[in-house]
Amino acid sequence: MNEEGTFERILASLHEAALDPAHWPGASLLIDEALGTHGSSLVCADGESVEDIRFYSAWICLRGERHPELERLYFETYYPLDEQIPRVLRSPFNRLFHITDFYTEKELKTSEAYNAHRTHAHAGNAIEVRLRGSNDLRILWQVSDPVDGDGWSSEQLDRIWDLLPHIRHVVRVQQTLAGAGALGETLTELLEVSGLGVMHLDGRGRVVAVNDQARDLLRTGDGVLDRDGLLFARLQRDNDDLQRLLNRALPPFGVRGAGGSTIVRREDNLPPLVLHVHPVEWQKSDFPFSPVAALVLVVDPVSGAALDPAVVAAALDLTGMESRVAVLLAQGMSVREIATTTGRKESTIRSHVKHIFAKHGLSRQAELVRLVGPLARAPKARRH
Repeated sequence: MNEEGTFERILASLHEAALDPAHWPGASLLIDEALGTHGSSLVCADGESVEDIRFYSAWICLRGERHPELERLYFETYYPLDEQIPRVLRSPFNRLFHITDFYTEKELKTSEAYNAHRTHAHAGNAIEVRLRGSNDLRILWQVSDPVDGDGWSSEQLDRIWDLLPHIRHVVRVQQTLAGAGALGETLTELLEVSGLGVMHLDGRGRVVAVNDQARDLLRTGDGVLDRDGLLFARLQRDNDDLQRLLNRALPPFGVRGAGGSTIVRREDNLPPLVLHVHPVEWQKSDFPFSPVAALVLVVDPVSGAALDPAVVAAALDLTGMESRVAVLLAQGMSVREIATTTGRKESTIRSHVKHIFAKHGLSRQAELVRLVGPLARAPKARRH
């Protein structure tokens, strides 16, 4: 990553991977080449303990090739034995650790899980970092050993630090799109997504296209508004953050943009909007500028308010509390937020989530959104 162009290519590849995970192995390869490493693993999960952790994705890539057989081998065989897991879950966010920090001297010699990391994933001296995703999501990025076998240099560690905000952004955008059932869609197809505000901005930051939900927000000025074709936040303090974010995503021509997230407060004590701003790579065109230079995803926690828990309960054979939790999850709320809203403990809410998932064979929140979403237009259930 000594050459500026190398970092630019990595950012471009990460921008593609945020919209479509199929591009992640390519981005991983560029990172390997820049760092001089064997590969990396990216794991996304929620939960704060071994007992309530739930995995959403786990990708092991070695030199640009994803290895699903290693993913299965680890989670089916070694994960239950891995001594580092509870220690990793207690580790601070945004700090680089050597994998050996999570094992005792004895375990480094006897641990089956550590030996699997070392032999199968070339990760006996890996660097690990825990990052926060959106809501309750937790991200673990493990960078495998240096190819030269000489240990980690300060330059390599600095390069990992430089990449952290971009890795986190990739996962946040993927999580948002997955929750709307739109991961991997084209820019045009994203405009058909319901339950998520989508805006296209050109290179000057002008709003060139929006979907129905984003149009409603802009029309009412509910947190965000359109001023002469430009996107603004209603409150000055939120707008300052938004404009800085847009300036980073839409830099001068020839400079690679960077994505990020911010919140926008609203009136009437409604939960704030969450905005993810994501650069879009220049498209081949006869014109000097791409018509779409940035994508803005707007998450409204109350956008699914039309869902009737009674309808959900009747249609999905859920208890009253389970249906309420299902509706709030489908609206994009986290377990912590649902616990606060309902006055229950987080452990109680997690128990309801497990029952809902078990009843319908679900494993991810995105699957629940697709299951519950169509019920927003269903007639009200009869009450006996």
